[in-house]
Amino acid sequence: MTVEVKYALVHEWLTPKATGGSELVVQEILKHINADLYALIDFESSNPESYLYQRKIGKTFLQHLPFARNGVQKYLPLLPIAIEQFDLREYDVILSSSHAVAKGILTTPYQLHICYCHTPMRYAWDLTFDYLNSSKVGKGILGIFTRYLLHRLREWDVISANRVDYFIANSRHTARRIWRCYRRKAEVIYPPVNVEKFPFKSQKQDFYLTVCRLVSYKKISLIVRAFNQLGRELIVIGTGKELDKLRQLAKSNVKIMGWQPEEVVAQYMSEAKGFIYAACEDFGMALVEAQACGTPVIAYGVGGATETVLDMRKYPDSATGLLFPEQTEKALVEAVEKFENYQEYFQPEIIRKHTDKFSQTVFQKRYLSFVEKCYEAKGNGERTKDLLL
Repeated sequence: MTVEVKYALVHEWLTPKATGGSELVVQEILKHINADLYALIDFESSNPESYLYQRKIGKTFLQHLPFARNGVQKYLPLLPIAIEQFDLREYDVILSSSHAVAKGILTTPYQLHICYCHTPMRYAWDLTFDYLNSSKVGKGILGIFTRYLLHRLREWDVISANRVDYFIANSRHTARRIWRCYRRKAEVIYPPVNVEKFPFKSQKQDFYLTVCRLVSYKKISLIVRAFNQLGRELIVIGTGKELDKLRQLAKSNVKIMGWQPEEVVAQYMSEAKGFIYAACEDFGMALVEAQACGTPVIAYGVGGATETVLDMRKYPDSATGLLFPEQTEKALVEAVEKFENYQEYFQPEIIRKHTDKFSQTVFQKRYLSFVEKCYEAKGNGERTKDLLL
């Protein structure tokens, strides 16, 4: 007699504004695993346009706090407490999709917990000083309290990492950060990119494009200043706190379009002569999406970009873009000028083919296979370190 395995899937928050790579991972997992879904807050099951519409989703007390819908991160000190309130003892396997606290759910020794880690909590680790320097709560007496809070948050983050049986990282870069923060090994499984959704075009127009959230660590102001110098046409798509600042900064050759629907984004991606990215990303899904359109990428050569973009100088016969070494205007200007010289050597068909390794099908096979292997190892009493060697 076959015993049915009961799965729970835990994610941080589900809102109409949360539409990034981590949410795509949740959506893909739910296509193939019949799991009950839990999140700190949920405003998607009431959204008729969402794939989660009318789905039963477990929530925490944060759901009822003022302004939670527009950013539960404002209740940062309460997030660890909230995630620990889920009683998931009825499940055999806990799957977490974590970029903040989802991995911190409480489990028993008889349950299996597999965490797909998009990143260790950025504002507690890599972006601590950016967060403190750009926020009012990072200054004065309040700044001392904030620093203490982040210190305690890091302590909880490390403790809660020990509740995970097996880690999956979305890139080798993230796997290194998981080791740095938690001293835990992680299997690398790239997130699913719907490469078929993006239209391929071999003939490009004479403009560059960048698409992302307009927040400080994405370095959009650096891109705009570089193109102010270059005088070449740049399209910026996205919204965020820096939208007004960027519109004031941009010269006439730089067009700040703000938020745009998916079909408009896809059209610009397919027609751009080059896609620009200056942030250090753990994976960087937009870089893969641009390449799915046959569009070469010019990106900061740190983090996930080194795994998704093949630099022309290193891979002349299969190049998909150029990487620049520093987050400076000078480095980006030089990269764009080099790109102009190399442009005729980029082959859109090869660039598109490169993205097959990041497809939804590849993710499905690798993720389901790893979950099955972990479940078998748990039943046989194998240790995590043995499985990941």
